[in-house]
Amino acid sequence: MKRTRALTVATALILGAAACGTGGGAGGQSKDPVEKLPPGKKVSGEITFWHAYGAGGNEVKQLEKKVIPAFEKEHPGAKVKPVTVQYDKLHQKLVTAAAGQSLPDVVRSDLIWVPELAELGVLVPLSEALPDFKKLSGQTFEGPLATNLYKGKHYGLPLDTNTKVLLYNDSTLKAAGVDGPPKTFDDLRAAAPKLAARKDFVLAEADTSGWNLLPYIWSNGGEMTNKEITKSDGYLNGEKSVEAVQLLVDLYKAKGLPKLVLGGAGATPAADGLAKGKYATTVEGPWIYPPVQKQYPKFKMKGAPFPKGDADSVSVVGGESVVVTTASKEKALAAEFSRFLLTPKAQKLMAETGQISVLKSLSEEMSKLEPSYEPYMKQLETARPRPTTPAWTKVDEILSKQVQLAIRGEVPVKKALDEAVAQIDPLLARG
Repeated sequence: MKRTRALTVATALILGAAACGTGGGAGGQSKDPVEKLPPGKKVSGEITFWHAYGAGGNEVKQLEKKVIPAFEKEHPGAKVKPVTVQYDKLHQKLVTAAAGQSLPDVVRSDLIWVPELAELGVLVPLSEALPDFKKLSGQTFEGPLATNLYKGKHYGLPLDTNTKVLLYNDSTLKAAGVDGPPKTFDDLRAAAPKLAARKDFVLAEADTSGWNLLPYIWSNGGEMTNKEITKSDGYLNGEKSVEAVQLLVDLYKAKGLPKLVLGGAGATPAADGLAKGKYATTVEGPWIYPPVQKQYPKFKMKGAPFPKGDADSVSVVGGESVVVTTASKEKALAAEFSRFLLTPKAQKLMAETGQISVLKSLSEEMSKLEPSYEPYMKQLETARPRPTTPAWTKVDEILSKQVQLAIRGEVPVKKALDEAVAQIDPLLARG
């Protein structure tokens, strides 16, 4: 998915324990060698798989009736016990289970949670444990893969993915005299007054979280942190990042961006505003299509690449990863199941339920399966992960708050980002 909850008290307690050397965490607390999990090994036994697939979208049925049986058929004697956990409760359940040392063998984890769980010392570093990790990971898009990297090791493999593209209402644009969707930041600026004259908005953004903000920064050539993700000073408050945030501030002042960006009560949701013609464009993921098509059957939504600033068109990666826990007593079986979930066979089966495959080789098939995926598959080629840090939730809160201050006009953009840096860097320095 795209977001996660705030760190709980339980998480903080476990982090403290890990820091004292009680776990086998990312910081190298455990001196035990990583168990090698060779591919193709004959496996048997039973493993438990926690996931948050949705029953409403036929995902659970596909997993339980087709994917798992196919794996068990290929591995006689192996048994996978799936456990469905509501997404909003899965993070807390994982944290609580980690505290009580009662984790399952395999987890379909929101990609945002992987660094946090790795820091807790409850995940097997797959880049060390799997001799074929390089081969497996080489088949996937770079952005989803990078979400599993923490302190030089990959603690998971991407399982399903998504990103965001520019969605637009062609009729609204044409009515304002705008020829096609904005391709650049300059196009957005130029189109804003034309839409505003009709009391429409050129762009709608849901809020100022990193999920929404980072594509603007990256597409303008900015960065949020250094490569090591140890500091944001000179990056988040750097020239290109400031320019990207200034774009949103300027659009808001020019009535090109609705108060939705501030989380304002009563603001028209992005999907509704787009379908009704109030918003000319918005930036969203593929999940927006089914509800919009159902509620507004006459509206034909179109997709285009995220607009460019001074750099390339770069969006943000969402999705889930598959991870193996250190608590597993059947790690070889857990590894084989993880490998199977990345096979074209398993990926295609889950794609039938709306899950976008992480395999580059299936990109064209995804677009054939669902034509609306085409711009998303192209965008995934350059999409990037949010900074992989256990402190991301807090970092994200700080970033969002400071950017909102700038959009409201309470402080200049540079000052807002300088203050964000002052609060974020101590969190990043803790690792």
